[in-house]
Amino acid sequence: MQPYIDFILELDRLKSVTRKTRPLGLDRQENSAEHSWQIALLASSLAHLAAEPVDVDRVVAMLLVHDIGEIDTGDTLVYAEGHDWAAQQLAERAAVERIFGLLPPEPAARYLALWLEFEAAETPEARYAHAADRAMPVLLNLANDGQSWREHGVSHARVVARIAGPIQAGCPALWNYLEARLAEAQARGLFGA
Repeated sequence: MQPYIDFILELDRLKSVTRKTRPLGLDRQENSAEHSWQIALLASSLAHLAAEPVDVDRVVAMLLVHDIGEIDTGDTLVYAEGHDWAAQQLAERAAVERIFGLLPPEPAARYLALWLEFEAAETPEARYAHAADRAMPVLLNLANDGQSWREHGVSHARVVARIAGPIQAGCPALWNYLEARLAEAQARGLFGA
C-alpha cells in the first residue's frame, strides 16, 4: 500500500503549480491539478465530436497524467515564444519517470505509457486529448475577457498558431466554435500586443 500512498501524496504537489489563467470569478491563478481535472471533463463531454472514435477512458487517463511532470518543472505558458520545448519535454520526462517510479513497476509503466502516448500525439486518443488541452485555456480566456492574453502580451495570431492545428486534428467541431469566438475576441480587443 505505501508506494501508492507515496505516489498520491506526491501528486498533491501538482496543486501548487500555478498556471497563467484565472478560474472564473476568482482573483488567483488556476493550478495544474485543476486544469487536468477540467480538461478531463471537457474531453469526456465532447467525445462524441472527436475527429475519430476514441476510447474516452483512455483519453481521460491521459489527461489526468499529462501535466504531472510540472511538479518538478513548473508550468510554461503555452503561447511562449522562443521557449525550448524540446528541453522542456526532456525535463518533464525525467520528472514523470521519477514520480511514476514511486509506484510498483506495472502501474508505473502503464502511466508512463499514457504520458508518452499523449506527448507523441499519434493516436486518435492523444490527438483528441491535445485538442482538449489546447482548448481549455482559450475557453477560460474568452470567459475572462482575455485575462492572460492581455497580461502576457499574447496576440491573436500567436494563439491561433499554437492551438489551431492540435484542436483541428482532434476535434474539428471545437475548432470551428473557437475560431469564431477568437475572431470576436480580436474585434473586442481582448488580446495583448
